[in-house]
Amino acid sequence: MSVAELVFRFISAQVEAPKAENLTENVVNATTKPPSTPEGMFVAYGSLVIMAILPIYFGSYRSVHYHKENVRIVNRNISQISDLKFQKAEKMTSKDAAIFPIMASVALFSLYIVFKLFSKEYINMLLTGYFFFLGVLALTHLLSPICSKLVPSAIPNIPYHILFRQGQGDKASDIINYKFSSYDVVSLIVCSLVGAWYLWKKHWIANNLFGLAFAVNAVELLHLNNVVTGCILLSGLFLYDIFWVFGTDVMVTVAKSFEAPIKLVFPQDLLTNGLAANNFAMLGLGDIVIPGIFIALLLRFDFSLKRKTYTYFYATCFAYFAGLLTTILVMHMFKHAQPALLYLVPACLGTPVALALVKGDLKTLFSYEDTVEEPTKKQKEQDKKHTESKKAK
Repeated sequence: MSVAELVFRFISAQVEAPKAENLTENVVNATTKPPSTPEGMFVAYGSLVIMAILPIYFGSYRSVHYHKENVRIVNRNISQISDLKFQKAEKMTSKDAAIFPIMASVALFSLYIVFKLFSKEYINMLLTGYFFFLGVLALTHLLSPICSKLVPSAIPNIPYHILFRQGQGDKASDIINYKFSSYDVVSLIVCSLVGAWYLWKKHWIANNLFGLAFAVNAVELLHLNNVVTGCILLSGLFLYDIFWVFGTDVMVTVAKSFEAPIKLVFPQDLLTNGLAANNFAMLGLGDIVIPGIFIALLLRFDFSLKRKTYTYFYATCFAYFAGLLTTILVMHMFKHAQPALLYLVPACLGTPVALALVKGDLKTLFSYEDTVEEPTKKQKEQDKKHTESKKAK
């Protein structure tokens, strides 16, 4: 299992726990901390909006690369497939999308019960170690290509391969199949220092580095099966978000108790207190990842059209931006925490559908699928025979 797959499995299991971390309620902040200046609030929320858009933008393009790489590997012959292990993307089907809000509700309510029954200090202590490990891996996967370019040439780039296989022959299955290099080890050490900083100080910058890494990896690795699946998922979480924010105190309670890098935060008093500021505005990763995986699907759809304009992607990115601004505006008007998906889902679903109606692409949009299937055993045998015959010639 690769680092990327491990990070994705964490995100797919936990992404809706951070959905409790909606945009913060200023009324609560105002009663416990000095009120923020208008300038400080503008900087904080402007920074959150930028930090929300960046992982969606870069994660979407990384998802295109990930998809193309799988297509390229599948189209190669058997000998090359064995060298470049097929990286089957994690796909969410319509059935998965339909039950996801239910599973998310169970996870959220379970956290609520746990925090009610046990001391949150001990629970967060366990969560800190858990997120330290996953955060370091996520950040390493994200920054490894950058760190590799910065490593001095004096340090040799030695490849390594960890393989732990169960069974033999056709029944063999890889439990661990991970390739890395000495440059990746350097990246891991650098990211571990960031993790140590997070453990020691719980600083908001370290928190954001881990949060951004989680978000980018999730948008890159979690692929919706098609637009219909995306509509089912976003519609279900639209209702989920409204119910748990407006109908109960569950989400707000978990949000206040859960201390982990599953949210992006930015201090509203940065201009007055500098890096020691502690009056935070926040945005949950769920409000980034859920719309983000749908927007990434639209970018892959744009690439499939081969028009070189990426209209659906950029239009929906702008709609997401407008939805976030609307969330912030309504929150300040009513002085109450808002379910961000209440505004993001209509924006992200309505924009591509309306655009497809105007451009005449509605049927193409809803029929598009970018699923890449792993070569069957028969196809592999045929490829192997073809390769052997070419070598014999």
